[in-house]
Amino acid sequence: MLEIWLYAFSIMYSPGPVNLLSFNTGLNNKTNKNTGFFMGVSFAMFILFLSLSFLSHSVVQESVIPYISILGCAYMLFLSWKLFRSGLQPDTTSAAFSNLRFRDGLMLQLLNPKGLIACLPIVTIQFPALNIVGLKALIISIALSVFAFGAPLSYSLTGKLIGKRVSSTDFFRYFQLFMAFLLAYVAMKMAYTHIYLAWLHQA
Repeated sequence: MLEIWLYAFSIMYSPGPVNLLSFNTGLNNKTNKNTGFFMGVSFAMFILFLSLSFLSHSVVQESVIPYISILGCAYMLFLSWKLFRSGLQPDTTSAAFSNLRFRDGLMLQLLNPKGLIACLPIVTIQFPALNIVGLKALIISIALSVFAFGAPLSYSLTGKLIGKRVSSTDFFRYFQLFMAFLLAYVAMKMAYTHIYLAWLHQA
């Protein structure tokens, strides 16, 4: 059982599009307003864990992952563009993602290849190895989704602590632009790994 939590921690709490956006909300002191976003991320993970654990690995073939990745990467690039534009406008730097909602977190995480990668090894390898099925699978899925809620929340709180120590408006603007480029980089890296290389392997 410990292996499940160690793996979940290593991938859920590592930098990714969801955690990067969450860090930005905290930096702009919007953690409380974006709790719904964190809940959306958590619920998306619950959907992934539960559906994959009951429907088995055969439902999500490797050949499907590139197509899910296309949607996810496109959505990340869209968010990166919004973040970039907000960084160019001094009076609205903190406004771009002050209203991330449950729906945003749900969509982003469901379309995030990292979310699928986090779930598949757990439900297809570790669940069967520990005989986690039925009600037990439901309980563990709930627990893991609650655990997933803590990832964006912790990044947001870290950003909030850093934001309190910085008073320069220019810092927030430049950091906003940096975050936009970083999010775009993550999207392109995911596109290369989960789309280009996957199709190259299938060819």
